[in-house]
Amino acid sequence: MRWAGAATGLTVNALITFSPDPDVDLLYGFPVFGLCVMAGVFAADVIARPSPGRRRAAEVTPRRIRDYVPRSLTAALAAQALALLVLLVLAATTASADTDGRPRRALSVTCPAGTHLLSPWPGPYYAWPAVGGLALGTVACALLLRRVTARSGNDDQRRISARAAVGAWGVLVTAPLFAVCVTMGLVVLSLPCGGAMMDVALSGLALAALTSALTAGHCLGVLLLPQAYIKDRP
Repeated sequence: MRWAGAATGLTVNALITFSPDPDVDLLYGFPVFGLCVMAGVFAADVIARPSPGRRRAAEVTPRRIRDYVPRSLTAALAAQALALLVLLVLAATTASADTDGRPRRALSVTCPAGTHLLSPWPGPYYAWPAVGGLALGTVACALLLRRVTARSGNDDQRRISARAAVGAWGVLVTAPLFAVCVTMGLVVLSLPCGGAMMDVALSGLALAALTSALTAGHCLGVLLLPQAYIKDRP
C-alpha cells in the first residue's frame, strides 16, 4: 500500500496542474506526494490484522510514539523543518516586487552601481505552498503515528508503519528545503556586490541544500522500505 500511495502521488502530480507557475506547481507537488504516501500507510494499517496465535497478555506500560519512530531521523527532520521556516520568514521579510510589478517575488539589492532586482526569490508567493504542505503533513503524520502506536499487532509492524510515516513527512520537509536553498543560493550567487557576507550565506545555503538532499534520499528509502530499517538502532 505504501508503494501504491507513492504511485498515486506521482500520478496525481503528473495529471493535475496546481499552479500555472512551474516552480509553484512543484512546491504543491511535494505535499501531495507525501500525503498520498501517508494515505497508503493508513490504508495498510486499516486492513492489517494481527495474526492469530496464543493469547496475548495485556501490557501494563502504555505505548509511546517515541518508542517506534526513528529518533535520529526525526530529530534531523525537526531541525530541517525549523531551518525551512527560518529561511522562508527571512525571504518573506526581504522580498520585493519583481520587474513586472508582482509583489514579493524578487530580492531588491542596492549596490554602489545601483539597485538590482533578482528573481525568483522565495517570498510569500512561493512560501505558502511549502508552509501549508508542511503544516498539513505534520498534522497528518502526528495523527497517523498516534493510530499506529495504539493499534493491535506486534512491535515490528508498528515500527514499520511509524517509520514509513516519518519518511513521508521527511519528504514534505526536505524537498521544499532543498528547493528554497537552491533558489536563494542562485540569487545570492548573482549578487553584483556582497563580499564576505555573501560567501557565508552561500556556504550555509550549500550545506543546507546538501544535507536536505541526502536526508531526502534516506527518507525515500525509509518510507518505501521501512522493514529494512527496523533492526537499526533508533
